[in-house]
Amino acid sequence: MGEHAPQPDCGLSRRDALLMLGAALLAGPAAAQSPAAMPSCVVTPEQTEGPYFSDFMLNRSDIRSDPTDGSVKAGIPLALTLRVLAVEGSRCAPLPGAIVDVWHCDASGAYSDSIDANFDTRGKKFLRGYQVSDADGVARFTSIFPGSYPGRAVHVHFKVRMKARSGRDAEFTSQLYFPDRVNDRVLASGPYARPGRNVLRNENDGLFRRGGRSLMAEIADAPGGGFHARFDVGVALV
Repeated sequence: MGEHAPQPDCGLSRRDALLMLGAALLAGPAAAQSPAAMPSCVVTPEQTEGPYFSDFMLNRSDIRSDPTDGSVKAGIPLALTLRVLAVEGSRCAPLPGAIVDVWHCDASGAYSDSIDANFDTRGKKFLRGYQVSDADGVARFTSIFPGSYPGRAVHVHFKVRMKARSGRDAEFTSQLYFPDRVNDRVLASGPYARPGRNVLRNENDGLFRRGGRSLMAEIADAPGGGFHARFDVGVALV
C-alpha cells in the first residue's frame, strides 16, 4: 500500500458518525419499479475509507475527466446509480439532499491525487466527484469500470454526508463490489489487461470477507455498451 493521502477534517469523531448503512439489491420485479419504490433495508458494516480519499468537493455527475488538464480516462463505461434511503425500522423512504461522494482507481489501478509504489498522481482529480441526492434519494454517476488495485478485489468507494436528526453533520463510508464473472470479463480486455497481472477474487479480499456480500452492486449490460450498476444505501438517522 502507498502513503496515506491527507484526510479532511470533518469535525467528526467515530462516536459522531451517526449513520448506519443498509444495502438492498434490486432484483426481479423490483428492478422495474419507479426510483421511489421502497425495498427492505438490511444494515451492513461500514468499510474503510482507504488511503486515497481527497475532499476536492467536485460537484459533477461525469467523473471520467481530469479537470486539471481535460484528459478523459479510458475504460469500459459504467453508469452508477446510488439511491439513499432513510431507514425507519423495516421501512425505507427516499432521502433527498445527501452529499454522495464516489472515487475509484483507473483501468491501470491508479488513484488520482495519490502516491504509491506504482504511481504518483498528486494534484490530479480523475474518477472523483459528488452528487446531491434528488427528491427520490438518487445520485447518478458516469464513470468507467474500475481496474484492479494490487492486493484488493475490484471495488468503488463511496461516502454519504448529511445531517443527523440532532442537526449535527454525519457521514458514512463504505465500498461497492461486483461479481467475479463481471470483473473477469472486464479485466481481460484492453486497457485493463496486463501481462502477469494477478486479479484478486472477491472471497480472497480480506475487506470483502467483512461484509462485502451485502455490498454487491446489481449490475447489468447497458444499451450501447458498458454496464449499469445500482445500489441502495439505507441510513438510520439518530
